[in-house]
Amino acid sequence: MPIPDFQSFFLPLLRLCSDGDEHSIGEAYGKLGEDFKLTEEEKRQVLPSGRQTTIHNRVSWAKTFLVKALLLEVTRRGHFKITKRGMDVISENPKRLDNKYLSKFEEFQEFRRSIKNNSEEEEKEQSDDSERTPAENLEYAYLRIRQDLAEELLDNVKKCSPDFFEKLVVEVLVAMGYGGSRKDAGETIGRSGDGGIDGIIKEDRLGLDIIYIQAKRWENVIGRPEIQKFVGALQGQRARKGVFITTSSYTKDALDYARNLESKVVLIDGGQLANLMIDFDIGVSGVGKYEVKRIDSDYFSEE
Repeated sequence: MPIPDFQSFFLPLLRLCSDGDEHSIGEAYGKLGEDFKLTEEEKRQVLPSGRQTTIHNRVSWAKTFLVKALLLEVTRRGHFKITKRGMDVISENPKRLDNKYLSKFEEFQEFRRSIKNNSEEEEKEQSDDSERTPAENLEYAYLRIRQDLAEELLDNVKKCSPDFFEKLVVEVLVAMGYGGSRKDAGETIGRSGDGGIDGIIKEDRLGLDIIYIQAKRWENVIGRPEIQKFVGALQGQRARKGVFITTSSYTKDALDYARNLESKVVLIDGGQLANLMIDFDIGVSGVGKYEVKRIDSDYFSEE
């Protein structure tokens, strides 16, 4: 089953604590994962940052919201227990706890008012001092900014001419280390293709192998037939490697087909292209740089 939203963890977490004992957040992760019969794959599912699993994030936020409603209280870092108010709620035997239910408590209303200018997703990413560090909050803020930038980049790319898009493809591939120089790559990409091939590019500066390119500045989703046409063109050239780049996306059938090919064909959709542009500074420029520092414990050693 899909991992439940964080509000679905409210009641199971409160029930876990109804024995009155102190519980750890780690214990809650394991127990609630079992209660919801999550598979090992679902338990390993991570957030976009890759630094925290989805279930850990959602259980942590469930705990935070219950603490803000004074149904749980933090006893020490990473540990908590039920309050008298929490026991009173359990005695009511509610079928579900959610934000609407918690809003009956003035303390929770005040908590929500304090973040009323944030979006729902930002609310989930707000942290109390016991669970999230300022560095983690900075990471989430960065991810939001990056996502917005990627969407804006892709919108701009879609408005560009086909010729500009071909030049953009060259810039990205060269920045990634392919094609040797930009001049070399530019001479082989953008010419009238043969059988679905827009151009070729060196795999490395020495030209030990070549990669065939198909670039589509499309709005429509790319289906399997287009990929098959490209693969057929590769076979006609006795080529082993190809990259298909589009500003749109691919159907599941197209992705599955490319994944099972004997030859290596990489599909890059609009979202991936935008993120590559960000990673390799194509079409973007820096506006600020923030360096996160930590204590150098060796500096304070007097031995």
